[in-house]
Amino acid sequence: MRLAFFGDVVGRSGRSAVIKHLPRLREDLKLDAVVINGENAAGGFGITEGTAGDLYDAGADVITLGNHSFDNPNALTYIEREPRLLRPVNYPPGTAPGKGANLYDIKGYRLLVINVLGRVFMDALDDPFLAVQNELDACPLGDMADAVLVDIHAEATSEKAAMGHVCDGRASLVVGTHQHVPSADTRILGGGTAFQSDAGMCGDYSGVIGMDKEEPIRRFTTRMRGGRFTTGSNEGTVCGVFVETDNKTGLALRAEPIRIGPLLIDAIPTLSS
Repeated sequence: MRLAFFGDVVGRSGRSAVIKHLPRLREDLKLDAVVINGENAAGGFGITEGTAGDLYDAGADVITLGNHSFDNPNALTYIEREPRLLRPVNYPPGTAPGKGANLYDIKGYRLLVINVLGRVFMDALDDPFLAVQNELDACPLGDMADAVLVDIHAEATSEKAAMGHVCDGRASLVVGTHQHVPSADTRILGGGTAFQSDAGMCGDYSGVIGMDKEEPIRRFTTRMRGGRFTTGSNEGTVCGVFVETDNKTGLALRAEPIRIGPLLIDAIPTLSS
């Protein structure tokens, strides 16, 4: 199975980059499934039915969220109607609408996607490790699921790395989101699970993590607010990770970063002829 995951889509620039590049990537890499983190898709904060629709139309099969899951109130009702949209699985029971994990039948493959929020330097939810292990126990890789993807939306790379090792041998891919900067540690762990600390963002890299630079700089240098953050409007870059799995075990055979767009050095996987 060939999977691609793309990091936080930030505003219109990020959506436009996904719309521009994803259809060609699906074709060139013969992708069976695409998962995208869309928690910043609507103006940089949250997601709406319309912005989610843009990503589905571009080729996303599943959209994950994060700490901005419900910044836009539209998501509170939309997520109840849209099973392809996931919020973190470790919200306390009964406190958030929607699901944090789901098993999808995509092109004849059974793909389990789990979205979880870290606790280090974040608003703490329930134990992310226990929540993920419960989902893995309920839908084992190679038995009930042909592939398992875990999106850990977290600030600390140490927490993300720990999640990778906890899931090693039980997931096809564990990938981090939230930091908006692609990490250079794409690899396959000892037990066969692909891992990358952060997928990076799909958005405008000319500012500060997808936002126009003026307001973040003002706040850092003066400790004063001058207005709201606004998403960058320059051409966006898509960032993510490509994974090919063993159809028998569901474990990773290949893992490579994806980067296409201005400012960052391109990284475009290719298939052997």
